Amino acid sequence: MTELAGRWQQVRPLLLLAATATAEVHGISAAGATAASRRQTAAADAELLLLGPQAPRSQALPPLPAGVSPALISHVGLRELGLLPRTLVVDLGCPVAPRVPHVRLPAPEAGGTAACVSTGAAMPMARVRALVERGRRWGRSWPAGDPLLLAECVPGGTTTALGVLEGLGIAATGLVSGSLRQPVHGLKATLVNRGLAAAGLGPTPDPGEEAHRDPIRVLAAVGDPMQALAAGLVLELAGRGAPVLLAGGSQMAAVLALTLALAPAERRSAIAAAALVATTAWVAREPGSDLSLLLVRIGALLGVRARLAVTGLRFDRCQHRALRDYECGYVKEGVGAGGVAVLWELSGRPALALAEACDEACSLLA
Repeated sequence: MTELAGRWQQVRPLLLLAATATAEVHGISAAGATAASRRQTAAADAELLLLGPQAPRSQALPPLPAGVSPALISHVGLRELGLLPRTLVVDLGCPVAPRVPHVRLPAPEAGGTAACVSTGAAMPMARVRALVERGRRWGRSWPAGDPLLLAECVPGGTTTALGVLEGLGIAATGLVSGSLRQPVHGLKATLVNRGLAAAGLGPTPDPGEEAHRDPIRVLAAVGDPMQALAAGLVLELAGRGAPVLLAGGSQMAAVLALTLALAPAERRSAIAAAALVATTAWVAREPGSDLSLLLVRIGALLGVRARLAVTGLRFDRCQHRALRDYECGYVKEGVGAGGVAVLWELSGRPALALAEACDEACSLLA
């Protein structure tokens, strides 16, 4: 992480919003208590991220089983670090658009909500290729010397993460986290296996196949729009050695795997050396998943060492129950919270100060 320690003020945060019908499966996600509320989660989180807890927002935060949106953590961290004005939000075709400044891609990239992973036809191949190419173009034109903090908000996205990881040939079932207190590994695996079978991919490559499958085909079968654009962007940026903070858990592990699978074998080590998955302790130490092992398996398949950073941020001393719920296994991560917290610590600030600032912000939440 030394490459970021002295350059944290140059970081450009990028939040990608996307939607998948996978989020409408009953019991699959806690990013909103109902399928209907999860359709507005991305817009609500983007508004909280940019506007903060006190400002009027057009989208109310969807009700959660417990806890509060991790967008609160990211807002506080980026605001205090002075990076909020550098933050860009991109809407990849969500059903509800945020009412804050953002970029909404044209067709065919912004093709709306991806189909459920169980269909095996999540996105048209043309859309996947267009999104990957869009990401690559952005990567080639990215301001020289500016590190990227890549964040996401995709309800149902840990299931699409499982889908692309398994589709690439990485044994990820039982390792992927989620927004629910206890990850629903069985439900996720059922949906993913059904989708891979429908796409003619099967759960893992058969003996004699290549070590991993065509990532474009896998994305089209069981992926989501965020993954496609993010992989193209990281491919270009990390490929030329620019530091990339993949702010999240399982979903960013999937982005890393896709990026490496898209890259020529001779470029993979350089990409892995420039990209850092950064997450919260609530994900990294969750007893019901294993992000560290997942990254080891990604690295083993693709011949690299995948890197992980875990923030020391904890909420056990916070006054607000919605924050202490994180310590009980609720919410855990999202909207770049873990990466922002890691960046906070790289700036020389103690994690406890971020927790106290989040506690204060929580009391202001409208």
